[in-house]
Amino acid sequence: MELTLLGTGAPAGLPRPHCPCAACATARGERARAATALLVDGVLLLDLTPGAALAAARAGHSLAGVRQVLLTHPHSGPAMELPAGLPPAGRVADGRVLTLLGGHRVRAVAMDAPGTGYEVTGPGGERLLHLPPGGAPAGVPDTGRAAPAPYDLVTADVTGRPDAVARLRAAGAIGPATAVVAVHLDHDVPPGGELDRRLAAAGARAVPDGTTLTVGAYHPGPEVPRRTLVTGGARSGKSWEAERRLAAFPGVLYVATGPRRGDDPEWTARVRAHRERRPGSWRTAETCDLVPLLAQEGPPLLIDCLSLWLTDAMDRVDAWDDTAWTGGGEAALRQRTASLVGAVRETRRTVVLVTNEAGSGVVPATASGRRFRDELGRLNAAVADECERVLLVVAGQTLTLR
Repeated sequence: MELTLLGTGAPAGLPRPHCPCAACATARGERARAATALLVDGVLLLDLTPGAALAAARAGHSLAGVRQVLLTHPHSGPAMELPAGLPPAGRVADGRVLTLLGGHRVRAVAMDAPGTGYEVTGPGGERLLHLPPGGAPAGVPDTGRAAPAPYDLVTADVTGRPDAVARLRAAGAIGPATAVVAVHLDHDVPPGGELDRRLAAAGARAVPDGTTLTVGAYHPGPEVPRRTLVTGGARSGKSWEAERRLAAFPGVLYVATGPRRGDDPEWTARVRAHRERRPGSWRTAETCDLVPLLAQEGPPLLIDCLSLWLTDAMDRVDAWDDTAWTGGGEAALRQRTASLVGAVRETRRTVVLVTNEAGSGVVPATASGRRFRDELGRLNAAVADECERVLLVVAGQTLTLR
């Protein structure tokens, strides 16, 4: 089954008309995207967008053989112009199945937002799932089988609804061999390298308008690193970056290493804000006992953060006291940090760790403060050595160090 992406942008396109934002300003040439529209084997058109016939011609195809035009979402703006010879465009009721003359089978999939998803099965059994902008399946996709089987290819609003990808992964509808292609791309993510980086973290990729893919063929996807360290200064956006890297995966265990401070309203508000922005499917564990978690099999871990873990570890060996430090505290802390670094090295789980960059500014006035700064620097360097990906977040911008 052959799929041609006539457009891969949001309904308003990219750049948006008259938008002065930085993302739209740089969305030129190959980075410009028309509204998403998919042509399947030249017989099925998913979404009718302005200039569809011209886009098909540029991609080396024609709309003359299209036998069915289906809409995935409500179309606002000017009335759509139907190219000559095309059948009327419409939407299909949820759960309804259409069979085209060429042997293609189309099932309408219910969404949790206005719109309709379409599962397309080709004559050879290849399976494609296309989701509308801002939409995720309302439940486990009804594939008509006893158990969901992975789709060969999924096109979805990965940047806008990463939880849709997570939901499909949890249901088994996206498997290791499923190609995930991002569509409905908007100006909320800068194009180019930043877009590629965010999609790769979700196990997805973007393709230029006019790209033709063979559904069911092998498409090398981005390699999701097993271990990632995210570092940065205070309020740099490092925690948000870490959470975003796992937003497309189900059942993530969020490990909060910070102490409970029930008598501190400001700290309580910080913790509440973190919880509210996490996906509802994530679980939370408040612990500094990280080595057993890293040794276990299970879903991805997000550990936030190593600096608070180090604070707890130094508390346990009384490292703040000079006498205790020289009398065995230093050796005890080294043993604790070595155990943690070894667990990071040996873990088989997908892990994203958050830490703080210390020592880039004012030198601490106390010996204990300088000790913490030095030990955090050593810990960060040791953990970074064991991670496939190391990111530095500065002013909300992410730089790849490894």
